[in-house]
Amino acid sequence: MKDIPITEPEKFHFRLNNIMNNKFKIILSRFGYFEAAVFIFFFSNIFSQSQIRVLHGKLLDLEYNTPVEYATVSIIELNKITVSNDSGYFSFANIPDDIYTFKFQHISYKEKLIKVDLRGKKYSELLFFLEPKSVEISTVTISDFSSVNSYEDLLETSNVLKGKELQKELGLTLASTLKNETGIALRSMGSAPSRPVIRGFGSDRVIISEDGVKATDLSATSPDHAVTIEPFSSDRIEIIRGAKLLTHSSSVYGGLINVIKNEIPTQIHDEVYGTAGIYYESSNNGFMPSVTTEIPFSPLTSRFEFSQHKSSNLYTPEGTLTNSYSENQTYSGGISFFYEPAMIGTSYRNYELNYGIPGGFVGAHPFGVDISLYRKQLNLLSKINFHNSFFENLTINSSFVKYRHKEFEKSGRIGSEFRILNNLAKVELKNGNYKFINNGILGVSFEKRDFDIGGFVFTSPTISTNFSAYLFESMNFNKFIVESAFRLSFDFINPKEKAHLSKIGFIEEKKFSNYSFGISFVYPLTDIVHIGTNISKSSRVPTIEELFSEGPHLAAYSYEIGNPYLSSEEGMSYEIFVYHKFKKLYYNINFFLNDISNFIIPRNSGEINYATFLPIYKTQGVDARIFGFEYQIEWNFWRKLFLANNFSLTRGIFKKNNNPLPQIPPAKGIFSIMYRDDDLNFGLKSDFAFAQNFVDDFETPTKGYLIFGLFAQYSFQFYRQVNTVSLQIENITNQIYRNHLSRVKIILPESGINLRLVYKMYLHV
Repeated sequence: MKDIPITEPEKFHFRLNNIMNNKFKIILSRFGYFEAAVFIFFFSNIFSQSQIRVLHGKLLDLEYNTPVEYATVSIIELNKITVSNDSGYFSFANIPDDIYTFKFQHISYKEKLIKVDLRGKKYSELLFFLEPKSVEISTVTISDFSSVNSYEDLLETSNVLKGKELQKELGLTLASTLKNETGIALRSMGSAPSRPVIRGFGSDRVIISEDGVKATDLSATSPDHAVTIEPFSSDRIEIIRGAKLLTHSSSVYGGLINVIKNEIPTQIHDEVYGTAGIYYESSNNGFMPSVTTEIPFSPLTSRFEFSQHKSSNLYTPEGTLTNSYSENQTYSGGISFFYEPAMIGTSYRNYELNYGIPGGFVGAHPFGVDISLYRKQLNLLSKINFHNSFFENLTINSSFVKYRHKEFEKSGRIGSEFRILNNLAKVELKNGNYKFINNGILGVSFEKRDFDIGGFVFTSPTISTNFSAYLFESMNFNKFIVESAFRLSFDFINPKEKAHLSKIGFIEEKKFSNYSFGISFVYPLTDIVHIGTNISKSSRVPTIEELFSEGPHLAAYSYEIGNPYLSSEEGMSYEIFVYHKFKKLYYNINFFLNDISNFIIPRNSGEINYATFLPIYKTQGVDARIFGFEYQIEWNFWRKLFLANNFSLTRGIFKKNNNPLPQIPPAKGIFSIMYRDDDLNFGLKSDFAFAQNFVDDFETPTKGYLIFGLFAQYSFQFYRQVNTVSLQIENITNQIYRNHLSRVKIILPESGINLRLVYKMYLHV
């Protein structure tokens, strides 16, 4: 038999499925797998003369381990063709034992040719993995996700964690999950209160959302406050930059981190599916079980989620970081009703977290502080599809959130207490393709935030209200792809107390009106090399804490003084990028510059409040410039071996004197070499950072470091359920190193050697 050329030889996997011919199918339908296996063992001689084979197989998405529906499967030598069902299964009858070439085709996956040797294999179920693709046809991109042009294809490639890569990087917090992404640093004050910093921007210049709804918590206001999102159950995590960010915020300096869970199901499936898994890390004995499931009962479908984690104090090479424990429990339920052309759904989430803030340094509570918080959230979503129309759909989204946060001294006395009642609503009308327009969004949003404060924090209780309108369009002019957006915002910040004069100034209602715009260009130099630019004008309204803070914040170990006379931040952002995407090589290089007027920062004044012995942080608006560059590269240099490297450098200066801005992360990056196959990935990586000596007054510099780690990931099928195990060993030499953005770095360094284990089972019934 003459073999046809194989474009990509692949290893295949045989599974004992107790299927030999049609008679065994009857056995399996009447008995379980174990009983059928016993039957085969004792009575295999009955069928030993049979030459008829019924061949079964299953197709899975290489990234998500989810079934690939309606793919064309063919055996070239026998000219047989079939299609996988909605569970990814396919079968062929009357297949003699021989060597065959299987061909797989699907519009959203790369075509695949695989040789399979069936000779002498009595029982077989074949498991195949297909790799998602993005195929450009003129200006439209067809893929496994909603990438519609080469610019969104770039964002999908470089700014999205999904599937197996997401599982490999999972941590107990959102920030630790994203810490290895290009341009992202980690602001921390122990294990639990960590938050991502993007290109040197923190606080609310980095928006964090869950299924597109902005997370209501206090993580943006202070380093001791935690993000109230649990990443383990997420389907994907995307970082949105560029013009499209203006559909979420008037500030485009940092970006939007959107954690997608599909808590309200937006489509109905034919089968029950979900995930079950565990997470463990050794540096703090952190352990978490988690389960999600989606159950259809047409025209309804429901989704449920539960997880619980507990971790003890963090181990470091120089000792244990006391009072750095955390305990979390979260559960949610959602249900949707589908009636073409519309759907409506609702969900409820409860998130509870208790954690410790370490003590033991100047300005800190000697025994640390304990924090207890919860977030209860009710979401509503409705969507109407317009068929055969320029407008694609109308989406209405609303949420009501109650957030409560208490900070306890070791005596049990409450030092600070915060309560937020938040109402959010958004209406969006999306358009499709028309002439040079690819897609767009016209939207309005509303937010009313009732913020109450108690304990020894003297910030004025306040009601803040925001009204916004925005427009986004993606367009194509010959080879140019253009994305543009405009946002108009009105903010009203109204203290509940009557207008009065305080020690920090006059406390009264503040009104702000701002506009922002952004435009992105992408031009293909060749089919695989693109260049582009982002230009945007941002505005940002000062927060309640920046305006009205007046007193000690014990858990943050600071005495905070606001500035009620602050005006809005205004700034221009510029970015130039080039990216190359080919089968064996991908790279992306970015240069960025942000020129900002009235950049609002809480700055260490060098003074001490002797009533509390806390350092005084004063909020001020300064003219600043933040700039730098970053790159990613991945090279398939030989067979299934890959080299990968990312690097980011950010500098921040006061424009007045070119002195350094506070809390700018050092230059950092990652090198890795890996073996990558359909079901097995493993490799070696090294994380490095340069010394950060370019620091503000009263800011502690940090040394550079180089640490090494190992990682491995394996996928397998067991009882027709797909399982993935991910293992990482971090800091294998137990080296001492410090994170520049950690408030507790002067006490102890980062964790020592750490083993992280993630196991997930993908259920399809």
